[in-house]
Amino acid sequence: MRAIDPLAWIPRIPLALLARCRVPDDLDAVTSLAPETPPEAVGLEPAAVERIWQAARALYQTGVHPALQLCIRRRGEIVLNRAIGHAAGNAPQDAPDAARIPCTTQTPFNIFSASKAITAMVIHKLDEERLLHLEDPICEFIPEFGCHGKHRITIRHILSHRAGIPNLPPDALDLDLLGRPELIVAMLADAKLRSRPGRLLAYHAVSGGFVLAEIVRRITGSDVRKLLEDRISRPLGLRWLSYGVAPADVPRVAVNAFTGPPVPFPLTRVLKTALGTTLRHAVELSNDPRFLTGIIPSANVVTTAEELSALYQCLLDGGTFGGVRVFEARTVRHATAEQNHWELDFTLGVPIRYGLGFMLGGAPASLFGPDNPQAFGHLGLSNVISWADPERDLAVALLNSGKPIVSTHVLRLVELILAISRGLPKLTPRRQWKPSSSMTSMRCESAPSGLKNA
Repeated sequence: MRAIDPLAWIPRIPLALLARCRVPDDLDAVTSLAPETPPEAVGLEPAAVERIWQAARALYQTGVHPALQLCIRRRGEIVLNRAIGHAAGNAPQDAPDAARIPCTTQTPFNIFSASKAITAMVIHKLDEERLLHLEDPICEFIPEFGCHGKHRITIRHILSHRAGIPNLPPDALDLDLLGRPELIVAMLADAKLRSRPGRLLAYHAVSGGFVLAEIVRRITGSDVRKLLEDRISRPLGLRWLSYGVAPADVPRVAVNAFTGPPVPFPLTRVLKTALGTTLRHAVELSNDPRFLTGIIPSANVVTTAEELSALYQCLLDGGTFGGVRVFEARTVRHATAEQNHWELDFTLGVPIRYGLGFMLGGAPASLFGPDNPQAFGHLGLSNVISWADPERDLAVALLNSGKPIVSTHVLRLVELILAISRGLPKLTPRRQWKPSSSMTSMRCESAPSGLKNA
């Protein structure tokens, strides 16, 4: 049966203006499946999981994402791990006869700003090891950063988006500078404050990550990539989770595409303020080999949905995964503790709850769906979403390669998030849940020690 195109009601609008991908008639032919735990094993109805995947397919059918991956864990078990679309060759700008490379569940994606949560956990790891304290001023590690009133900025200010530092100037977006981070740090050190440290909430889209990475380098003598791999990714057995990839792996990364209608004003100004450039230029930069092999701590972690959900499962379980502990439980509690309550973000122009490196859920609704006040996660440009919800014992990662801002796809995205929330409802207290007699070996007999009282 021919797939229904949810945008068929606007046939007179040219494809070039909409910047949509070509959606195949046979969606099963462009779908990749990975091993999944039967839903019944974790107390779910198979129909609920299938409804979630149908909502993901509907999002793909809008044509704004050449490829997407979705991985969902419930009670530590993968109940959905699938991909759909093409990793390359099917962007709106690609020729009709371009070679199309299928996307699989093992295709790595750039997660853009969702990288911030990972960089934050590197910093929290150093705090855990007593190599720094979050109240330390930045200038204790980077003396030259203390000019123009910035001597009052602490690591906590950076993690909670209250440092008052400007985002990167256009000159700093030269990809040739990625091999010389000291020049980017010098630009930030010379910059003047936008607001008094600690006073206003204003999202640091890119700048804060370079400051944090420089702190890591000056404390440890190693770059932040090595620390992430040595302290977190490798112990957890994660193949991709790192800043960029090795040069030989660049062709394996899903190609990002500028999709959807043109960005309207005033969103163009908001994006220019946050990114330091236009959205179209940012997408072009993200496909450049220099971007994909460099270190951009706030914007170029490359991973898969399965791996990213594994990291969130680790945080959900108080810092352990697969029998390996990489964080103390109190480190996770500290990182995800609320720092503001629905305060207006002066960069993004909307109220957001933040932890120390994470966006937080809320009630009655949040970025991660309805009624999830304990949830924590992060968004990435533009529909990348990853989060964990302790009340649902849920870890989710949705990755995609299309970069639309405003179009009818938003309705499908909301429907998908609602399907996840409704299909995986809140649990009774996790310590009271008991597996069925056929599942007595499962990990879910009691709550993980780290988050019982989160």
